[in-house]
Amino acid sequence: MSNRLKSALLGGAILGLVCVVGAYLRSGGTAAPTFIFALWFNRVIMGLVIGAPWPAAARNKALLRGAILGLVVSFAFYSATGFKDPVSFAAGIVYGIILEAWLSSIKNP
Repeated sequence: MSNRLKSALLGGAILGLVCVVGAYLRSGGTAAPTFIFALWFNRVIMGLVIGAPWPAAARNKALLRGAILGLVVSFAFYSATGFKDPVSFAAGIVYGIILEAWLSSIKNP
């Protein structure tokens, strides 16, 4: 497993925790444990997809790739919720950019 993939999985798991806290607070503490787990796991999968051994790209293109991959992976979760959590969907796009920005700043990702 490459360092890029390991870093992206770790980043996805951490961003997933941030996302879970936000979703739990937005729900007033009533979010179902299965919903919370699915949201966190979606972010881990996002890390897996973004951390794949993609060809090297200029930073702007890499950030765009992160946004697109974040959108695609988050859309899977968003559609599974019956399109009822647009905040998490939008956050997934931002998280994709954050992951790519972080990966591109690490030496030898």
